[in-house]
Amino acid sequence: MAVTSENVEDVCKCVAWLGYEKVAVGGHTAIIHHNQNAKYLAYYFHTSMFFAQKRKLAHGTKVIEVTPNRLHDIVIPLPTESRQREIVKQLDRFDSLCNDISEGIPAEMEARQKQYEYYRDKLLDFKMIEVN
Repeated sequence: MAVTSENVEDVCKCVAWLGYEKVAVGGHTAIIHHNQNAKYLAYYFHTSMFFAQKRKLAHGTKVIEVTPNRLHDIVIPLPTESRQREIVKQLDRFDSLCNDISEGIPAEMEARQKQYEYYRDKLLDFKMIEVN
């Protein structure tokens, strides 16, 4: 996850490493160790819910940063492993739909992208209960 950027939109952009080989990672990067579905987390990190949380943690003017220690304050809804797999399967299907029609009518591509974002946010929107 990139912890610095020139703007709030791009700070905390991430990829999911699905391989087993060693990889090199540059500076200004946070590596998240976990035991969850990596693609589920990568999809979550592209949602409006995550964006709202990172916006509160981001600081800086010319260079925007979210320090790795502050990432601990991010709340990530974690359904069961099987539910995570199902969500990933559905989002992968939507993603393929969006990319497979790349030579089609631009309006159709835009509609599918909006549909994908809508369903992604709905599938990953878990109402959190505050305990007093």
